[in-house]
Amino acid sequence: MIKRLRISIADDDAFVRRYFEETLTDMGHEVVSVAENGRQLVQQCGEEKPELVISDIKMPEMDGIDAAIEISKQHSVPIILVSAHHDPDMIERVAASRIMGYLVKPIKRADLETAIALAWGRFETIEVLQDEWTRMHEKLKSRQVIEKAKALLMESAGLSSEHEALMQMERRASQTKSKLLDVARLILAAESPRELFENSDG
Repeated sequence: MIKRLRISIADDDAFVRRYFEETLTDMGHEVVSVAENGRQLVQQCGEEKPELVISDIKMPEMDGIDAAIEISKQHSVPIILVSAHHDPDMIERVAASRIMGYLVKPIKRADLETAIALAWGRFETIEVLQDEWTRMHEKLKSRQVIEKAKALLMESAGLSSEHEALMQMERRASQTKSKLLDVARLILAAESPRELFENSDG
């Protein structure tokens, strides 16, 4: 059982909109906005920041796929698209836009529940992987800054080893109660890293 989600829906058919509202509410979710076309959906999602979007594909002004692309630029959210029929070209566009789910009308409650569960599960997995990639990327960038600072300190202070340079940087970090990365940045910004450490010894 997934958590209660804040959901935005869009369809140019009033009957379908009402069906989604009633069914999703009965399932325990909160429908935070209802749109009649893609452009309206984009605007509403920008205001409401829903946790899930369910949208028809063929709508006036802006279709569901283009709307999904625009919404994804605003914030990260799983999107389920709905179509009245199978269309190979449409499915190809859906796949290219990283949509989390695809349903064909008429939509049964069980199909909707399954699609939501799958879309939310995929979304959470992707978010975790994205967070891990971001942390790894930041860690690599920090390591690169520290390595450059060690090399500069060795050259400036005439140190014979990276270990000695690192020890001095760690001692400076301890003295100033700062992070090693901050010390590294200070070294790279200093005109004379050697004088920076000489001043810290006293």
